[in-house]
Amino acid sequence: MVVMPIQHGLCKSRQGIDSVEFRQLQYFIAVIEEGSITAASRRIHVAQPALTRQIRLLEESLEVTLLERHARGIHPTRAGRLLYKEAQELLERRDQARSRLRALGQGVTGNVRLGITVTHLWEPHVSSLLERYRDRYPRVAFEVFPLLSGPQLERLRLGTLDAGILYLGEDEQPGLARRLIENDHLILAVPEQSRWAQSPPQRLSELEGEDFIGGFRSASPTYHDRVMGHLRRCHFRPRIAQYGADNVAMLSLVAARLGYALVPASSSWHPIPGVRFLRLPELDGCDMPLRLAWRPDNDSPALLNLIELFDAS
Repeated sequence: MVVMPIQHGLCKSRQGIDSVEFRQLQYFIAVIEEGSITAASRRIHVAQPALTRQIRLLEESLEVTLLERHARGIHPTRAGRLLYKEAQELLERRDQARSRLRALGQGVTGNVRLGITVTHLWEPHVSSLLERYRDRYPRVAFEVFPLLSGPQLERLRLGTLDAGILYLGEDEQPGLARRLIENDHLILAVPEQSRWAQSPPQRLSELEGEDFIGGFRSASPTYHDRVMGHLRRCHFRPRIAQYGADNVAMLSLVAARLGYALVPASSSWHPIPGVRFLRLPELDGCDMPLRLAWRPDNDSPALLNLIELFDAS
C-alpha cells in the first residue's frame, strides 16, 4: 500500500490516501503516458474493463477527478498532472528502497564493526582478509577498533563489536564462535642500541635481573596469564621495572631504552625505530592462537559474508 501522502489538495480524506495502491499508481502512469485506456491496457497486460475500474477506484479514493475523457483520447486534469509527477517520484523511491533493503539483506551494503589487536593491524593474514572482503563487497564499510583481547571480549559480549581478531584459546569463552587465523608465539624486543642487540641472548636466564617491561593484567587477563604461565614453565621470573598499556606502548618504552619486552612475533611485521626483535627458542613454545571470533547469534549478513570468505580461503 502507498504510505506517503499525495499532497497539494489531491484528496480530502486520509482514508482515501491510505487506500491507494502502488499498482493503481502504475496503471495511472501507463494511462497518462499512452494517452488512452486501450493502449495502456496493451502495455501493462491488464484487461481494459479491469484497468478502467482501477482508475475509477483511484479517483474515488482520492476524491478528485484525474482524467478528462474525450473522443480523441484521455487527458489529465490539473490534479492528474500533479499526481502523475508525484506517483513517478514515489514509485522511484519505492524501487530505491527495495534495492537498498535487498542489498542490506544480502550483506553487500552496511558495515562490520571489527576489533583487532594492535599488533595485528599489519599482519599479512589479517590485511589479506580485509582486502579480499573489500574487493568482494566494496559497499560494506569496516569500522576497525584497535583493542587488546580483553576489551574485545567485553565488547563482543555487549554486542558493540560484530567480530574480533584476538588471542583466544580453543576452550576459552565457550559462548563465542571462532576460527583459527594462525598460531603466533612470543619474541624478544630489545633496544637497538643495547648489548643484547649486538650479542643476542640464547636463553631467558641470561635476562635474569634485567629491566623488564610488562603489561597490566587488567588490560587483557587471558593474554597476560598465557605469557606469565609460559615464563613460569620456563622457570623464569622477570623483574618488572616498567609497564605499558599495550604492546605498542611497551615497544615505545623499549625504543626509549628503558628495558626489554616480550611481545607477539606478529609485532615484527611493523618495524619500530629503535627496536630489535630477537627469536629465543624458549619463547617459540608459547602458543598464542590468533582467532576470528564472533557471537553466534549475530545474524548480520555482512558479518556472515566475512566468515564465509574466511572459510573459503
